[in-house]
Amino acid sequence: RASDRVGVNYVQTFPGHESDINSVDFFPDDQAFGTGSDDASCRLFDMRSSRQLNIYANDQTLCGITSVAFSRSGHYLFASYDDSIVHVWDTLSGNSHQQLQGHDNRVSCLDVSPDGQALVTGSWDQILRVWASDNRKPSAVRIVSPHEEANR
Repeated sequence: RASDRVGVNYVQTFPGHESDINSVDFFPDDQAFGTGSDDASCRLFDMRSSRQLNIYANDQTLCGITSVAFSRSGHYLFASYDDSIVHVWDTLSGNSHQQLQGHDNRVSCLDVSPDGQALVTGSWDQILRVWASDNRKPSAVRIVSPHEEANR
């Protein structure tokens, strides 16, 4: 692991994004990685071939991406956006599989559970949402708000 070694050196460069890159996540096989940028695109880069494999974007979404994470299988790339929506991208086809809506403000972070059964999103609306897969389509199952925590 690079983080466990002393004297780590950079070995590759991957151009492609046209604005700030806000998030990076390794693909489950550790041979590729996904990125999210203020240019409103996610990208998939392969470290073996040193090239970009795919771009995930659409003409209707023009805001930046704050965070990205892969499903445990690598079949989906979750991306949180400044417009309060989380896009679920199919990494093979490059198409949008689903949009997760429910936050009232910018979705600033997300992560997939270690077992791959849940996705958690955090927003500027001060709410965490936990999404679970039901018939392969995530849906909100738990919402934690500051008011709820204060009354526990």
